[in-house]
Amino acid sequence: MGGFLAWDGTKAVGLVHYIRHRSTWATDDYCYLEDLFVNPDQRGGGVGRKLIEQIYSTAHEMECARVYWHTHESNSRAQCLYNHIATRSGFIEYRHIPTGEKQK
Repeated sequence: MGGFLAWDGTKAVGLVHYIRHRSTWATDDYCYLEDLFVNPDQRGGGVGRKLIEQIYSTAHEMECARVYWHTHESNSRAQCLYNHIATRSGFIEYRHIPTGEKQK
């Protein structure tokens, strides 16, 4: 697991976290981009793209078979970026929340 920060001078303006994990579908590991956040004032300026490209570079160095992530279907602004730098998989996520835990 790891992460990176994007800086504008001394101010952090974005962050990304990733998790390297095994796969049952490939002999090489996968890299899951778990969190991507860019300060609202910085969105649309290339910060998100640079953070994702850093994950691409890191995954390449770790010899991962793929980088993947999820986004909410309503997050159309982020999807404008994602559609230019990755291929949409078409998968739909299903969840089950064990008894006693709250929905997240």
